[in-house]
Amino acid sequence: MGYTAGLLLAAVCIGWCVVVSASPTADIFENGRSDKEILDNLLKQTRYDKRLLPPVTGTLTVNMSVLLLSLASPDESSLKYEVEFLLQQQWFDPRLRYYNQSRYPFLNAIHHHESIWLPDTYFIMHGDFKDPLIPVHFALRIYQNGSVSYLMRRHLILSCQGSLNIFPFDDPQCSFAMESISYDLSAITYVWKNDEATLRKSPSLTTLNAYLIKNQTIPCPTKASWRDDSDSSWAEQDDICSLCQRRFEEQGNYSCLKVDLIFTRDRAFYFTTVFIPGIILVTSSFITFWLEWNAVPARVMIGVTTMLNFFTTSNGFRSTLPVVSNLTAMNVWDGVCMCFIYASLLEFVCVNYVGRKRPLHNVVYRPGENPVTQISAADLHLSSNRPLAQSDMLHGDKKGETGGPNEIVTCTNCGPNPCTHTTNNGCATENCLPGAPPGMPAQVRKKEPPHPIRVAKTIDVIARITFPTAYAVFLIFFFFHYKGA
Repeated sequence: MGYTAGLLLAAVCIGWCVVVSASPTADIFENGRSDKEILDNLLKQTRYDKRLLPPVTGTLTVNMSVLLLSLASPDESSLKYEVEFLLQQQWFDPRLRYYNQSRYPFLNAIHHHESIWLPDTYFIMHGDFKDPLIPVHFALRIYQNGSVSYLMRRHLILSCQGSLNIFPFDDPQCSFAMESISYDLSAITYVWKNDEATLRKSPSLTTLNAYLIKNQTIPCPTKASWRDDSDSSWAEQDDICSLCQRRFEEQGNYSCLKVDLIFTRDRAFYFTTVFIPGIILVTSSFITFWLEWNAVPARVMIGVTTMLNFFTTSNGFRSTLPVVSNLTAMNVWDGVCMCFIYASLLEFVCVNYVGRKRPLHNVVYRPGENPVTQISAADLHLSSNRPLAQSDMLHGDKKGETGGPNEIVTCTNCGPNPCTHTTNNGCATENCLPGAPPGMPAQVRKKEPPHPIRVAKTIDVIARITFPTAYAVFLIFFFFHYKGA
């Protein structure tokens, strides 16, 4: 009898304990309990399994948000940017709903993150992860209604995409995407919190010369024909789609969100380091056109010095540029500027060579005047030994310059009556001296070519106009073309 009563009493106690433990108003939520004790009871294996998705109606929605913390200085030679940000993910898990009667507005589950279901988010990007400076780089909170907030700190080194054919006038774009690795769109959908179109920036954001000009948060773009069997060429697939979406027909579609960071380059740095020094060196090489043609030391020094300085400047800067196999704007700049400097040096060589040539005719050069033909005394007498007057020679030179040998002219030396006849008056052109009596042959000097010194000075005068004009046209075309591109 006593033994039976004892068994009955023990059964009643066990049943009461089970009822109390199953009651939602159990004392685990009463005032004075810590968040650890509450979480220990919420996450018991008998009532919570982290391997299962939260039991929600339809598709589980994960709200994403990004807070930009810092941007490090870019590496021009590899187009890598360091980005640090906070990634916040929020979702609803009804299994974690509790009715807290204590003072906690939320439960800090940082030490229970291994026991809670978390989205399987991974990053798709070109670059590397950088280890955090502190071991704890996330936060996990559970609210009374079952909402879960998971905050991660990430430090990425992004390899950006830039149009290096117009470097340094391009705007590199750095992109990374966040995607579910094992749950497709029928199970999990990623959306941007509050439909934000741009990243949120921390008030203490440090750019460190990163030059971020634009950012955007968008769903990963897709192509409607990605499942089309007729389109079997992967080369024709969208680059962004291939970056952000794991699109395999046998595995399904996966939710993905994309972040675009568009940077610009410090144009003032390139102008002060490359373009303005290059313009100064090229225009300095044009100074030689205003020096005398025989100023050999000065012209050689200016030409060689500008060429060596330009080589030194361009080679020192080119070592920090991205190494590519295609033609870039910097290659065009270096090549054209070097051509102008070298052409000015060749112009001096040509002028010096022409100016030192020995004249082929009996001419002398008077500074500031045209070459003057020296007529010998033998040429001043006709075959009748009558000397020509100076006025006759000048008069004859004028006639020879104004008309051709067969031109009909009026002559007053034919007698009492004026007559008309050809300029050479019937004699051979090479044997007629203008102003001689009719029919009187005489030796005539042909029109002599310009003196070599005059040719050299003419080349310098032409170079003073053509070289600066051509270089100005190149500068206008270069900056307008590549800046517009």
